Amino acid sequence: MAIYGTALLSLCLLCGLIVGNLIGWSIGIEKNVGGVGIAMILLIVASDRLRTTGRLPQPTRDGILFWSAIYIPIVVAMAASLNVRDAIGGGPAAILAGTLAVAVSFMLVPLISRMGHPTNSSDSIGDGDRS
Repeated sequence: MAIYGTALLSLCLLCGLIVGNLIGWSIGIEKNVGGVGIAMILLIVASDRLRTTGRLPQPTRDGILFWSAIYIPIVVAMAASLNVRDAIGGGPAAILAGTLAVAVSFMLVPLISRMGHPTNSSDSIGDGDRS
């Protein structure tokens, strides 16, 4: 089961790393900028597109779920540790930018979690008297 989906994951990772390197090169640094994130987005889009067209059998879905649960968090953790090391060496501006990005991400979690959920009229604020 785990071997299914590996080709799709590998293709998305390679494409993400290439695009991340191109972004880094275009802004004048010799680092990968967002390659793992781009790979994850590509994997989500590709697997969803294949699933909706009916070309993603269940064993392949299970394999993608396996790799998502195991591989992607490890790669993200490795990339994050490298980014932290570079940020500390880059000075206070890099540390401030990273801290602000994390803070904004944490603040957006409640907003994103409400997206896609229908709101009940009794839960909304300002819908009349509640006596």
